[in-house]
Amino acid sequence: MSLLRRLHPLDWLAGGLLVLGALCVATGLLPTGPAADVMQRIGPLVVFLATVIVLAELTGKAEVFDVVATWVARAGRGRYPLLFCLCVLFASVTTITLNLDTTAVLLTPVMLALATRVGIAPVPLAMTTVWLANTASLLLPVSNLTNLLAADRIALTPSEMAATMWAPQLAAIAVTMACLWGFYWRPGRRGETRYTPPPLPRPADRVLFRVCAVACAGFLLAILLADVPLWSASMAAALIVVVAFWVRRRDALRLALIPWRLLVLVPGMFLVVETVNAHGLHDVLASAMGSDNGLAGMLRSAAVGAGVSNVLNNLPAYLAGEAAIPVANHEQLLALLVGVNVGPVITPWASLATLLWFERCRWHGTRIDLGRFFGTGFVLAVAGTLAATLALAATS
Repeated sequence: MSLLRRLHPLDWLAGGLLVLGALCVATGLLPTGPAADVMQRIGPLVVFLATVIVLAELTGKAEVFDVVATWVARAGRGRYPLLFCLCVLFASVTTITLNLDTTAVLLTPVMLALATRVGIAPVPLAMTTVWLANTASLLLPVSNLTNLLAADRIALTPSEMAATMWAPQLAAIAVTMACLWGFYWRPGRRGETRYTPPPLPRPADRVLFRVCAVACAGFLLAILLADVPLWSASMAAALIVVVAFWVRRRDALRLALIPWRLLVLVPGMFLVVETVNAHGLHDVLASAMGSDNGLAGMLRSAAVGAGVSNVLNNLPAYLAGEAAIPVANHEQLLALLVGVNVGPVITPWASLATLLWFERCRWHGTRIDLGRFFGTGFVLAVAGTLAATLALAATS
């Protein structure tokens, strides 16, 4: 009973989804063929989740994130508005050039370490990471897996996609900045008016620090410059770090490093979504979005994409929505992309990046008020999706 009392609401959600998914297969609601296809498809994703979180956790123990956070704090020169702009720029560039999941895993510890180093509340910095991990993922195919799927459908090169999505991306980031400042960063929320830039830290184990820093840099370069699958890059980097800790700090290697909650939640979530999709989701989405390729159809598609993402998850929401949009309706498809990228900021399961972010916050000990998360996320989802869709319509 004591173990059950310690479970987080997301633990109950993860377990419930896995049980529900298993029941769908056992009762025949989801045939074994599609279920096996789903499990095969998410295998690399599960490997990525497990290895990249181990990589991030051990890298944090090696104090790499403390050093990076200190650089950011010192660049802010003690002024919160400047620090805010630097954090927004840092999170946006990381998401655009790498991908939103990497931002959630590797940048979240940097932001939380920054809060510790500077002595300010961690929640504003944490929210900057999770919101921009989602809303800044429109510009390039690499920024989000949904972008890669959309680029294949409408045959856009990276430069062509950037030329098409620059205005929606700027609009989404601008709305995100306004919401971040109003809800979390303004003086009444953050407390102090200035902060004292901290001195550069000296890692206790310089060998571990260097190995972990090189492993993270190698991971980022591999996924940015080479055609390397995320799961293989994260596995290789995590293996290097684990070996280094095995040699120098074996006591830090524990089974608790593995993100059991996510490894339970992801298979259950995909099984449940696949079941729903097999029983009429396509028809419902086609009816909700219509076939208008003009402004009205774009607004409907963006709204449906954002709504379904927060109910299910943005990846299955995009796949189901894409199948329901006529092949020739490129603007309507891009509006759906806006909805599934900018909109999934209300519920913890709306995007994989948000789930990864929650896991990082839990490890750090940062408490996220779910009620406030839902409420402020709803405002951002509505305002950001609307602004980005209107910007797309104005420039397409």
